[in-house]
Amino acid sequence: MIRTRVVVGTALAAAGAGVLVGDRHLAPWYPVFAGLLVVAGAVSARELVGLFPAAYRPPVPLAVAAVLLPIAANWYPVIRVEITPGLPAVASPWEPVLFAFAGVVIGAFLVEMAGYREPGTAVPRLALTVLAAAYLGVLGSFLARVRWLDPDPDRSGLMLALAIFVPKAADVGALFAGMAFGRHRMTPVLSPKKTWEGLAGGLLLAALVAVGIDRVNPVFPGGVLEAALFGVAVGGAGVVGDLAESMVKRDGLAKDAAASIPGFGGLLDVVDSVLFAAPVAYLWFRLSNAG
Repeated sequence: MIRTRVVVGTALAAAGAGVLVGDRHLAPWYPVFAGLLVVAGAVSARELVGLFPAAYRPPVPLAVAAVLLPIAANWYPVIRVEITPGLPAVASPWEPVLFAFAGVVIGAFLVEMAGYREPGTAVPRLALTVLAAAYLGVLGSFLARVRWLDPDPDRSGLMLALAIFVPKAADVGALFAGMAFGRHRMTPVLSPKKTWEGLAGGLLLAALVAVGIDRVNPVFPGGVLEAALFGVAVGGAGVVGDLAESMVKRDGLAKDAAASIPGFGGLLDVVDSVLFAAPVAYLWFRLSNAG
């Protein structure tokens, strides 16, 4: 199992790095990154719906559309500027995402109203549709917005690499540190195998990876110390994201979100930590004037 996770994890990391390198020549559209987010959003939405109680599951096409609409809205400011340069730019790049999410909420209400027959399932199903959109679509939008934080595609690419690889480094560090030194269980109900020793190892590796990426081309005004603190903060947020998905799986009586990725489970099991880390990384870059 560990060997499989290492092999598959390395392949996924290489693919992610390839997207960042390849898309730098296609700024500001970043079509490869867009395609990656669309595929990841659609697959994760399908997996998430499968974890919901059968009586309350929204239709998969509805859940997928609810997730992809906010993600796709991140490209509207680019379309507005590049295709219709005569029109004024949007007031905020978050404005289209907000309207898209509002559209999802209204659309979910309309779907349930149109199909309403008897009480008991409409409101829970509506709530789960909105949850899918917020969890995967809105949180995923923070990852998308990192790509445009700096007009230099190389610099924004490094920011995106930090937002993705730092929380995944925390996953890896926690796994191996927990196996080697784990004695004290951290969350015996949500995730019995996680330990405080594993958490320490994960945060340490996250800090080291953040410092290492920053050394390639400095991103943080505060240098090594800020990079290390970023690693701890974003790595910690990734751990919380991992536990959040564990709660959803445990509530749905499932061990993994799916069985599509050897050694990991489903795609949702891979991106769970990044979803919670992305808003922290985005906010950090904004507040540190790195973006």
